[in-house]
Amino acid sequence: MNLSNDKIIEMYNQMLKIRKFEEKAMGLFAEGQIPGFVHLYIGEEAVATGVCTNLSDDDYITSTHRGHGHILAKGGNLKEMMAELYGKETGYCKGKGGSMHIADATKGILGANGIVGAGHNLAVGAGITAQYKGTDQVCICFFGDASTNQSTFHEALNLASIWKLPVVFVCENNLYGISMNQSRHQAIQDVSDRAVAYNIPGVTVDGNDIFAVYEAANEAIKRARNGQGPTLVECKTYRHRGHFEGDPTVYRPDEELAEWLKKDPINRLEKYMVDNKVIKAEELKAIKKAVDKQIAEAVEFASNSPYPSLESAVEDIYTDIVEEVRVR
Repeated sequence: MNLSNDKIIEMYNQMLKIRKFEEKAMGLFAEGQIPGFVHLYIGEEAVATGVCTNLSDDDYITSTHRGHGHILAKGGNLKEMMAELYGKETGYCKGKGGSMHIADATKGILGANGIVGAGHNLAVGAGITAQYKGTDQVCICFFGDASTNQSTFHEALNLASIWKLPVVFVCENNLYGISMNQSRHQAIQDVSDRAVAYNIPGVTVDGNDIFAVYEAANEAIKRARNGQGPTLVECKTYRHRGHFEGDPTVYRPDEELAEWLKKDPINRLEKYMVDNKVIKAEELKAIKKAVDKQIAEAVEFASNSPYPSLESAVEDIYTDIVEEVRVR
């Protein structure tokens, strides 16, 4: 691995920004400030950061219902994201999408998605686009372990393999599909084994090790850019919170959570940086203070922004039905 200290600090800053954003969203949801559902990314920050650090603004990603981390790692704007969670018109989707439907085409963020497995085929479409145009763009498809039981996963890997599309499939295996442990819905331990059926590389890495994720993604992205086709990268990780905020998590043992908390990706990176003199402990405090300020500014922006007008409910929709009703 050949990463400069500046790059390592940049990745740490990105992971911390995701963590702080999610912790703030958790508190705001508990206070009733955020409507709808939120699915938090706390504990999985190394995956999005390690992968997206290898990308350019021109590259694409597809996301999931647990998408805040992916979007921030790809360059999403804190203020517009927070405003969208609040349901305000200054949000990414003008307050109409909420937590699970944030998108920013200008940064290649093709959208978070509340439908399990919906991102697989969207990623293939992005791969076809890049290949047709002859660019060196790649698409990262983020998804969970349970979604690999969906037909979309197999359809997408099959097409991407046959056509050697520039897509990297990144499975965030946090061991649970909502409340069901992976051992109950799959007869395999490593999702990456499924790559064999499509004759593409499959690799499993420690998803809480930022460097392991970065290296695996780097190699897979290089293959994709060079026209060698897709790779399936499985990152073993763990969500610290429930499937959604309010989930009682009675399905997972306390001992299991305690063991995974010891592997917290941010704590591990902090220890590495201090032990290897990448940064001083005082500098870590300064970074945390700066990120806290950014999060506070995002909350202030969101809380002071207006709600969408009633008239805007029929704007930005893809149908002629509303216009026909008005004419009648």
